[in-house]
Amino acid sequence: MRPTIGLALGAGTARGLAHLGVLKAFEEESIPIDYIGGTSMGSIVGGFYAVGLELNRLESLANHLTWDHLTDLTVPRKGFISGKKAKEFFELLTKQKKFEDLDTPFVTVAVDIERGEEVVIDKGLVADGMRASMSIPGVYVPYELEGRLLVDGALLDRVPVKPVRDMGADIVIGVEVSRKMDGRSEVNSIFDVIMHSIDIMQEELAKNKSTGADLLIIPQVGDIPSAGLDKAQICIDKGYEAAKNDIPKIKELIEGWGEDE
Repeated sequence: MRPTIGLALGAGTARGLAHLGVLKAFEEESIPIDYIGGTSMGSIVGGFYAVGLELNRLESLANHLTWDHLTDLTVPRKGFISGKKAKEFFELLTKQKKFEDLDTPFVTVAVDIERGEEVVIDKGLVADGMRASMSIPGVYVPYELEGRLLVDGALLDRVPVKPVRDMGADIVIGVEVSRKMDGRSEVNSIFDVIMHSIDIMQEELAKNKSTGADLLIIPQVGDIPSAGLDKAQICIDKGYEAAKNDIPKIKELIEGWGEDE
């Protein structure tokens, strides 16, 4: 009997499109995915995959995705972007499916901005979970769900390994796509200020807090800017390359599972 395998897809805005390359490598190598969880962009890629969208369609979508699909400016009270456009986009592609209806169990991670608590979303509409998890503070208006005001899960859990393990996964493979802050990065807008601030915070978290994954795949996308949706294919290719390089280790983990028990 093989172990159950969970995949935890991390936050990283545009860099998170590398998750598609990881999924592609897993499919090619017949690595099963029994559970999947995502934070921020990881929740978007993971959600679309969990509802059954084919990877070739998702790759094509990624290469045509622009911020116009996900942004609708509003009077800035709690954020510059209302998020209604993004929510409609998610609802359309997830076909209004609920977490409870998915063949592959899936969770998203958000943060209750009023209580400072991590919130794992595994019930209701998948689109709601995706919208909550990607609510970048200061950019997107926080998403209200079941009486909680939710923002980007990356504030507390950039790679949601524990939520995936709690679902029942014996082995959890994480995918880390945080930005590596090497050298000087230009700041030309309020969006840049917010995103760079989060990138700096995420890099410090990565240095000082282990994800707890049994294996961590790290696509070399650290130089891709947070807003770099035009670099989608580069991110996908880097994700594929990183996963392919780690396939021997993944297979070794699976084959050796339970030997020490």
